[in-house]
Amino acid sequence: MVPLIAGSNWNSRVRVEGFKADENNRNSNASFNGVGSGHFRAIGVPLLTGREFTDGDDMRSAKVAIVNETFARRFGLGANPVGKRMAVGSSDTLPLNIEIVGLVRDMKYASVKREIPPVYFTPHRQASSVSEMYFYARTASDPSAMLRSLNALVHRLDPMLPVENLRTMPEEVRLNTFEDRMITTLAASFALLATLLASIGLYGVLAYSVAQRTREIGVRMALGANAGEVRLLVLRQVGIMVAIGGVIGLAGAFALSKGAQSMLYEMSSADPVVMSSSVLLLGLVALAAGYVPALRASRVDPMQALRYE
Repeated sequence: MVPLIAGSNWNSRVRVEGFKADENNRNSNASFNGVGSGHFRAIGVPLLTGREFTDGDDMRSAKVAIVNETFARRFGLGANPVGKRMAVGSSDTLPLNIEIVGLVRDMKYASVKREIPPVYFTPHRQASSVSEMYFYARTASDPSAMLRSLNALVHRLDPMLPVENLRTMPEEVRLNTFEDRMITTLAASFALLATLLASIGLYGVLAYSVAQRTREIGVRMALGANAGEVRLLVLRQVGIMVAIGGVIGLAGAFALSKGAQSMLYEMSSADPVVMSSSVLLLGLVALAAGYVPALRASRVDPMQALRYE
């Protein structure tokens, strides 16, 4: 069996009744899996038509298969492929010795992010050899508690039978998306670091600007400007810098968004809510960074400022 959403993938060329493959058989490739009776019921994927496998589908019975919706669309089987026949392989001389007995709803196969491929399922009891098997169990109790009891249960059935990789389906999904979550965490960390460095840089620029304009500020205050007007003067400078930087940043973000689209899963590369929220956040950070120099400027003594070199 192929474990679900674990990065594993089995592929084979198939020949399907009524389907005409292209010249190089490029459109006759499908993924497959060997499963047991009750498999789809256990993992909660509904059968749309036909039947599930039973314990009677073994080496002594006729070969059967269940296909997913993508398989049915790819090979032109329509809404009810039950009764159609197929063969594993692309040779025209192969007999169509496998009967399709069911159609199952599409579900993720090897990866959470990849598109669902055409998949056909065969009974593992009809396989000539099985090297390893994966079992799925549905429980109404805590799955973690059930996992702790499985080792003892299997050991009572067969002490020589190894049991590995016990985990719940949510854990399997997290493992499958580990790389994406790591990249997201690193990106968020670097974004926070960049915001911090931008705040420090903006503070430094504004502090230097205020120092250079000390005499001007002193003259303004000597002529009657109050502390609020001086703070507004400095914060207006911050606003202009943020506006110019925001326009340049948004233009760059939109330009690079198409290249980043391939790294995003079911997300827009240019979400207007995200873009506007980012601009608003950076604007607040910039105003916070500029408030300290603005406050310092508003407390300048006019007489000392006029003597400032």
